Amino acid sequence: MTHLSTYAAKSIDSKGRKMHEEECEVRTAFQRDRDRILHSKAFRRLAHKTQVFISPEGDHYRTRLTHTLEVAQIARTIARALGYNEDLTEAIALGHDLGHTPFGHTGEHMLQELTQNDFSHNKQSLRVVEALENKGQGLNLTYEVKDGILNHPTRGRPCTLEGEIVQISDKIAYINHDIDDAIRGRVLKKEDLPKECITILGESSSDRIHLLISDIIRESHQKGIIQMSGQVRVAFYSMREFLFEKVYVGSLAKEQEDKAKQVIYQLYNYYISKVDKLPKEYIKRLEIGDLETQIVCDYIAGMTDRYAIHTYCELFFPTSWNIY
Repeated sequence: MTHLSTYAAKSIDSKGRKMHEEECEVRTAFQRDRDRILHSKAFRRLAHKTQVFISPEGDHYRTRLTHTLEVAQIARTIARALGYNEDLTEAIALGHDLGHTPFGHTGEHMLQELTQNDFSHNKQSLRVVEALENKGQGLNLTYEVKDGILNHPTRGRPCTLEGEIVQISDKIAYINHDIDDAIRGRVLKKEDLPKECITILGESSSDRIHLLISDIIRESHQKGIIQMSGQVRVAFYSMREFLFEKVYVGSLAKEQEDKAKQVIYQLYNYYISKVDKLPKEYIKRLEIGDLETQIVCDYIAGMTDRYAIHTYCELFFPTSWNIY
């Protein structure tokens, strides 16, 4: 570990796991965390969860899984250049969205409304690795990885610089790939992008990602802080505001949102009134004191888009029958 920056988090100094484990002869604690996340069921389900555009026609739109992989790639590049812990960075990046609902933030917002803001995807991601994966045993990850997962949203305050790297890499990834998807889906035209932002950040996605990564590395080197230069930061967050206005809220690509909200709404109300209809492993959580609202959220948040739609149709659509 002597090659790491003095500011880097080192696995030997980790606050450890909730349950003690013998150290591995081959892998560091953060490497083991990364591998556990990578092999989890929740990680595989990300392939069939919405990133931004619900049920798009085409094979090249981002999913929650491809978003996660792009975040990990960007974050590792920054971590390596600054001499920070790549394994910790990648583990946080791979795990940061494990608790995301079907239909992206649309599903999350619906569950927030139904639970009076007791639900959030970052807290659910933490719950996945602590209590739901591995047949309810959790993955027993290190404190630093769990902290980075919980605190990756803008309002979060990660305890490690690796967590901060993932936090900014998440934004770099979604801002740039959502521009690509919006142009592919004819929600935006390239000429619609704010010229003052493009002039600074670059014309293409690859140009923008390269500039943002390079700027962060340059501005953060040997400073014990993760930051952008003033001009780049202003352009970056102006572009983010533009996307919220033109893509994330009220665009044609979001016209399926009301239908998605109805699916989540109906599923939640059905299972909250009929908890006994949940799979047995979820019902068993009542025995250890979990609230019914939490258990129903666990079940719905774990669904893929297509499974949520399938379950909705099975519960609320009439099916053919034959008395003979």
